[in-house]
Amino acid sequence: MNSSLYSDKSNSVISPATVVSEGNRLSASRLRRIREQLLGYLFLAPSLAVFLLFLFYPMVRSVYLSFQLTDPRGRVAAYAGWDNYTQMLESSAFWSSLWITVQFTLLTVPAGLALGLLCASLVHSAGRGNKLFRFIFSMPLAISVGTASILWMILYHPSLGMLNYLLGQIGMEPVQWLTDPGTALGSVSLMTIWMNSGFPFVLLLAAIQGLDNDIMDSSRIDGASSWRTFFSIKLPLLSPTLFFLAVVSIMNAFQSFGQINILTRGGPAGSTDVLVYSIYREAFVNYQFGTGSALAIVLFVLMLLLTAVQFLVLGKKVRYQ
Repeated sequence: MNSSLYSDKSNSVISPATVVSEGNRLSASRLRRIREQLLGYLFLAPSLAVFLLFLFYPMVRSVYLSFQLTDPRGRVAAYAGWDNYTQMLESSAFWSSLWITVQFTLLTVPAGLALGLLCASLVHSAGRGNKLFRFIFSMPLAISVGTASILWMILYHPSLGMLNYLLGQIGMEPVQWLTDPGTALGSVSLMTIWMNSGFPFVLLLAAIQGLDNDIMDSSRIDGASSWRTFFSIKLPLLSPTLFFLAVVSIMNAFQSFGQINILTRGGPAGSTDVLVYSIYREAFVNYQFGTGSALAIVLFVLMLLLTAVQFLVLGKKVRYQ
């Protein structure tokens, strides 16, 4: 009895060779895992270098310059503290630019999303000529901001433009699209809506094509009209895509610069002087890099707060399948 017990215990004892073998196996596994992580970081290194050079360093530099006074060459001349921020908040030009930016966003974002959704729905339900309409509606996505701005500048020309020509054909007076303070912001917004319509169209068309057709067929069998099916079933199912597009579109609207710089240069009479153009003017025209950096930081904070509000308010209404 005792010998059998002793033999069982002796059989359960792990030999030193087994311990060494198990330790070597764990060390090899750990080394392989470290090697894989290092290889992953090696592949990420070019992207990380680009982010550090063109995103994080300029951001840190902007924060530093926003507390400084600089000379025309961009060199720090004196420490300003919070003076750049207080002067900016006390300036009526800042609040005017902020209000113009909000107006521009309200004019372009809802209309751009609605246009993309309308075009995507029409193309999805179209039979013949479907590929042609896809090409036409997605074409703005392939056109640069500079090219689109030149095209619309020609369309807006007061005497040679196609828009005033069409107005003349129906007996209306020509419109000073880009030189009248009352129409300049709307004209730039119209061009921006068309220019940005390609991206929402492509994403919404893909989202519509990915919807479950059984749900649509069931609603038709139950007697729901096309409008009821669209607003009660299709639109809630598209809410994740619409929410993503809303966040991205608002961020793009607050950063719009190219079309404004080419079409109006912030004019006439400051009617299109959005925040980004104010940053450009302060930093690269007036050479006030401290004030321009302060404006850039305020714009970043505003965009961050807007994005957070959208996630808190609109994010709760998104319905995922």
